[in-house]
Amino acid sequence: MLIIPIKEGENIDRALKRFKRKFDKTGTKRQLQTRKQFNKPSVLRRAQIQKAQYIQGLRDAEDV
Repeated sequence: MLIIPIKEGENIDRALKRFKRKFDKTGTKRQLQTRKQFNKPSVLRRAQIQKAQYIQGLRDAEDV
């Protein structure tokens, strides 16, 4: 559970912004999205390989 201490006289918008930043850093949202649906390990590996091929293609095009 995230706890954001609010200082005396602090703007609620600033506190909300701190909460959102802290929430993003914990990775909770990403973790919930990945748990929503099961992906087979072979599918995850294939996606990683495709991403690596895409990045390598961009780097090769940059060198040419």
